[in-house]
Parts: sequence; C-alpha cells; structure tokens
Amino acid sequence: MSGTAEGTARGTVPGLATPYPLGAALPAVYAEDDFGQRFVSGLDVVLAPLFNVLDSLEAYFTPALAPADFVDYLATWVGAELEGTESLGLRRRAVASAVALHRVRGTRQGLAAAVRLAFGVPPEITESGGAAWSARPLGPFPGAPAAGLHVALRVADPAAVDPHRLHAVVAAARPAHLPFTVAVTPSRTPEPLAEEPDPDE
Repeated sequence: MSGTAEGTARGTVPGLATPYPLGAALPAVYAEDDFGQRFVSGLDVVLAPLFNVLDSLEAYFTPALAPADFVDYLATWVGAELEGTESLGLRRRAVASAVALHRVRGTRQGLAAAVRLAFGVPPEITESGGAAWSARPLGPFPGAPAAGLHVALRVADPAAVDPHRLHAVVAAARPAHLPFTVAVTPSRTPEPLAEEPDPDE
C-alpha cells in the first residue's frame, strides 16, 4: 500500500506487542534456548501489526475510522470522485456518501449533492428541461428547446476555487447526454438595511 500525506502504509510499530508470541508456541526444548527465542521474537515484530489490523478490521471499512492511506483505497472501491488533493475529512465524507450519490447520479439532486460535497457550497443549477401540465391539449412545451445545463458556484473568494475541478465534478455527475457550462462567481452580499428613523427624535 502506498502512503499519503496524512498517513503511511501498514508496517512495524515500535513497542507493539503480539497477542500470540511464537516463543511460547515452540517445543519445550526451545523454551530455554536464548537464540531460538530471540530469533522468533524478530518474527513477532513483523506479525504484531498483522494481528492488530485483523483485530480492528471493521474500522478499516468505516470511512470515519479508517487510516488515512486506506481511505484512498476505499475511494477507488466505491467510485468516489476524488482528485487526491482533498483534505482527509473531505475524502472520508466522499467515501461515506459515494453509494448514496450513485443512486441519484445524473439527476439534479445528485449533481447538487456532488458539488456541495466537493466545495462545501450549494450550487445554482439552471437547466433547459421543464415539466408542466395543462387542461387543454397542444399546449406549449416547457423548458428551452436547446438542451443545456449551467452550474454556478457562488463563493466569497472565487480565486480560491479551481474551475477545472468544478468542471470535472459536474461532468461526472450530470446527465451524460447534456452539454453544460460552469462558472465561479462572487457570493451575493446582502444590501444593508436602511435605518428606521427614531420616533423620539
């Protein structure tokens, strides 16, 4: 396993004891053999992390508890859309929600959830489709005649958001047949409220 910035691959752990020392399992003739005991104790150092992993195996498949380097493996198993540069917390959330996002992939709900997961901000989605009903036949079709999708992300600092990353997230979560555009714009700031005159003045 390859390591990441926040974690390293499985390996020996200084001072980690093994629950099943090999020296105790040797035939009685080797119980007092100093060389034999020291020889198998070297193997205990190698085997102790394996027992440790097996004892806590359930945690390895829980995104909130898995070691940092194993989270990246889980991401590939569940098809989470990650670049590998995200924070550990974001990678954990992406793995935990990947299966639920697959269920709504290609829908407006799934697209909004994917963008919000990646950037922490709900997007503004404008699409060409529409739905309407009419009591009369031959009514006008809803939506725009040209298919299209536009996703706008309003953030306080647009320069801090990578538009290429937004493009990749939308490309992966949109309906496959739908052309799209993306934009990162400054967030709207509410206008200051006008001060009401003091009735006592």
